[in-house]
Amino acid sequence: MAATSTGVAVLLAGGLAAVHAVAGRLRFLTSIPRSQYLSLAGSVSVAYVFAHLLPEVTARQAELAAAAESPLPGVFAGEQALFTVALAGFAVFYALEQLAARSRRRSGPGAVAGGATTPTSERVFWLHIGSFAVYNVLVGYFLFHREATGTVALLLYFVAMALHFVVNDHGLRERHRAAYSRIGRWVLVASIGCGALVGVLVAVSTTVLGLLLAFLAGGVILNVIKEELPEERESSVPAFAVGLVGYTAILLSV
Repeated sequence: MAATSTGVAVLLAGGLAAVHAVAGRLRFLTSIPRSQYLSLAGSVSVAYVFAHLLPEVTARQAELAAAAESPLPGVFAGEQALFTVALAGFAVFYALEQLAARSRRRSGPGAVAGGATTPTSERVFWLHIGSFAVYNVLVGYFLFHREATGTVALLLYFVAMALHFVVNDHGLRERHRAAYSRIGRWVLVASIGCGALVGVLVAVSTTVLGLLLAFLAGGVILNVIKEELPEERESSVPAFAVGLVGYTAILLSV
C-alpha cells in the first residue's frame, strides 16, 4: 500500500475505534420502535457486502479455482471454497448470538464480568466479546489489505464499517449492559488498533486473505440480519431501503 494510503488507513482505524468509544452516548438509537438510524446504518453495511465484498470474494475464488495447486484440502479446494467460509462466518456469529440469548434467559442480571453486572454469564460475555474482538481485528486489518486501493475505496469501506460498528455496539450493549460499557467496548476499541498494527506489519497470502475476507462478509451479513429481523425491534423498512439503494448506487458509481 502506498505511503499516503497507509496514513489514511491509520487515521480511519482511529475513527473506527472511536465509534465503539462514543456510540453509547447516542441515546436516540435506543428507542422502540427501532431507531430508523440503526436500520439505515445496517443497510449501508449490507449494501457494501453485496456490492463490494462478495464480488471481491468471487474474484479471489476464481483465482483460487484457477491455481495449479490449491493449498486447501478436500472440499475447500473446489469452486465453493470461499463461499463455504463465508457461510462459516455466518454460522459462527449465529451460534454466538443464540448462546448469548440462552445465557441471558438462564442467568438473570446477577452475573459479573469485567467488574460489572451482565445479564449473561461471565463465560458467555467473554466468549461473545472475544469473538467480536477477532471480528474487529479483521476489519482493522482489511484497511491495509484490500484489492480495491486508493483513498476513495478506503473511505467507502470506512463508512460502511463505521455504521456497522454502530449497529454492533448497540446490540452488544443491549445484551451485556454495564459489563459491555465498562470493559467490553474498550476491548473492541483495542482490537481495531491490533488489527491495524497487524495490517501494517504482516502481509498474508492471497488465499488466506480471501478466506479472511469471506469469513468477515458472512459475519457482517448475520450481524445486520439479527438486529433487523426480530419482530419486537419494529425496524424501519423505509430507512433500510433508503440506505440500501442509496449506498449501492454510490458504490456502483465509483
